Amino acid sequence: MEELLSQLQALVKGVSKYRWYAMAIAWVVTLAGGVAVITLPDTYQSSARVFVDTQSVLKPLLSGMTSVPNVEQQVSIMSRTLLSRPNIERVIRMVDLDIKTGTAKDKEKLIDELISHIKINGTIQNDIYTISYTGESPRLTKDVVQSLLTIFVEGSFGGKKNDSAKAIQFIDEQIKAYEDKLAAAENALKDFKLKHMGLLPRQGSDYGSKLFEMSDQLNQARLELREAEQARDAIKRQISGDDTGATPATVAVANPEIDERIQLQHKNLDTLRMQYTEQHPDIVSTKRLIAQLEARKVEEGKIKKVGGDPGANYSPMLQQLKVSLSTAEARTASMRARVDEYASRVARLKEMSMAAPEVETQLAQLNRDYQINKENYEKLVASREAAKLSGELSATTEMMTFRVVDPPTLPLRPTGPKRAMLFAGLLAAALAAGIAVALLLSKIRPTFLSQNELRNETGLPILGTVTMIWTEQEKQRRKKRLYAFGLSFASLIVMYGGVMSVILLKS
Repeated sequence: MEELLSQLQALVKGVSKYRWYAMAIAWVVTLAGGVAVITLPDTYQSSARVFVDTQSVLKPLLSGMTSVPNVEQQVSIMSRTLLSRPNIERVIRMVDLDIKTGTAKDKEKLIDELISHIKINGTIQNDIYTISYTGESPRLTKDVVQSLLTIFVEGSFGGKKNDSAKAIQFIDEQIKAYEDKLAAAENALKDFKLKHMGLLPRQGSDYGSKLFEMSDQLNQARLELREAEQARDAIKRQISGDDTGATPATVAVANPEIDERIQLQHKNLDTLRMQYTEQHPDIVSTKRLIAQLEARKVEEGKIKKVGGDPGANYSPMLQQLKVSLSTAEARTASMRARVDEYASRVARLKEMSMAAPEVETQLAQLNRDYQINKENYEKLVASREAAKLSGELSATTEMMTFRVVDPPTLPLRPTGPKRAMLFAGLLAAALAAGIAVALLLSKIRPTFLSQNELRNETGLPILGTVTMIWTEQEKQRRKKRLYAFGLSFASLIVMYGGVMSVILLKS
């Protein structure tokens, strides 16, 4: 601790030895710095505060109809991009600063200067934004802040409307393309329906059910044809029996009971043939039963041949049988025509049922393409209307309200430079510079100021010291020097105090 104190004492003595140099440096720094501070131009600051109200009643009302713009994000982005180069160039044109910029270099310098002196602060929670500018002209600072405020408000409304216009233009192009696709799909579907009109499926029926129904009708017609043929053949046999002459013979006589059973078995056989093959046991047994009934009918219907009668061919019974034969022939021909028609229909339905799946597949593909194009077209039309509504919603002033809390005003007093602080710092810097110069001189031209310092430096023992005896004349001279140094320091302090008083009075 004693060593540290001795070192400090040595430094103080060294600075005291060159105190006049320190005072001279302090005066020079103070005077030069004071002139520089006094000649600094005054700066003025103008600011404006604006409140952005983004809570609009239109948001909940239109949220389901269109995309509601995010006005909070919109305002936040505009506040961050307000100091962009295009906006600054617009400010220069609005306040007529472009008249002073003759070259591109001057313009770049002016843009950089404006950007460095403009400050934008915002509170997202309260939606209050502050725009301030510091310049040398009071009128210029107010005009710059007013221009920035105008750009801030206009930019918050105009950006989204331009985006909506571009979106509407793109959607219109897509709608035109889908209109062409939709027209092509409609024409293809129309041509396909005209070409395959008979093969297109109808509601409530298909070719499988129609084929099954037509097959039933064909089997029924075949059964009725067989019945008509048997009835015709029976009439023929009766007529043949009546025309036969003299010799006794036997002919079959119709037995209604057996004939009814035979017809019933034939119907049963036709029904079984629709379900099984000819080798099925039910079909084989039915055929056997029909043969037995026909044999029984022949055995029971044997009669003796009636004797020749020259007038038999002209008997009323024969004439009635011939009329019945003509009727049976006509019915047989009609039933055969019906069977042929049903057979051709069944064949045609089989061909159509083979081609129908391919036609239905192609029709489904055409309908799917048409439906997809139609849905996309309707969605695009709806999106276009939503985009138009969104653009109008973004441009309307009802979505956000700008309220200027503090408008920009013309500053009457300069806000800078802070000369009081500069002079305080200047005085401290001057004193520090003087002390530093004195300390440096003491190190450049070192002297031993105490016997301890000499002992430590040389390492030799000190036998004694000789005390300096000052004469009265020397003492008076030392006092005068001391008074002069104190007066010089006091003058420096007084000058500082006077300057500070003037500055405070002006502010």
